Amino acid sequence: MKPRFNDDATMDAIMRSWPATNRVILQLGMLCVGCPIASFHTISDAAHEHGLSEELLRSELQAAIDRKDAN
Repeated sequence: MKPRFNDDATMDAIMRSWPATNRVILQLGMLCVGCPIASFHTISDAAHEHGLSEELLRSELQAAIDRKDAN
């Protein structure tokens, strides 16, 4: 099992390491998939940019990772 993401992880790194997170990102209305800025944006940056709660985004991303790891 891969370790959890850290505060410095970029959205691109998260999506590449845990593809199950792509669905969460799209469901939240974020366009990180394919975005050139995803290589630079952390979770905090992305949440702020999209007007989302950082805690909600972190929670949803972790839940997607945990569900995939459980399978």
